[in-house]
Amino acid sequence: MVSEVIQNYYNFVLNRFYFNHAVSRDPAIPLIISEVRKIKLLFVCSRNRWRSLTAEKIFHEVSGHQVRSAGTEQNARIKVTSGHIGWADLIFVMEKKHTRRLREKFGPMLNGSRKVICLDIPDEYTFMDEELIETLRSRVSEFIEIS
Repeated sequence: MVSEVIQNYYNFVLNRFYFNHAVSRDPAIPLIISEVRKIKLLFVCSRNRWRSLTAEKIFHEVSGHQVRSAGTEQNARIKVTSGHIGWADLIFVMEKKHTRRLREKFGPMLNGSRKVICLDIPDEYTFMDEELIETLRSRVSEFIEIS
């Protein structure tokens, strides 16, 4: 197990050095964060009022990462734009419908080095809800280091 982690880390560093992005080439391998460059995280939900805004607040400057949030609907507090997509190294969406909406609107921009990860968090929480915070930390920690 330890040798597998070391090999995964080595592959990750090589990918970062040669391809300058944070997503592992093998989707089965969780992302491993290095000090090479901090990752730009984008959190997306529907209206950018509860889930993605909570994620932005709790992950702000965690491990030095840069964090933004946006919504997919017309009435979103901050509506996701091509600028957000171009800025982000890694995009976390709350539901599958958000992945679909991003692919419909920004399809070509999402090909290649940008990875979209669905956290499967339903729209049943309010801003900074304790259960939402716990769920976000648990799900996001499967992909990046959040120490």
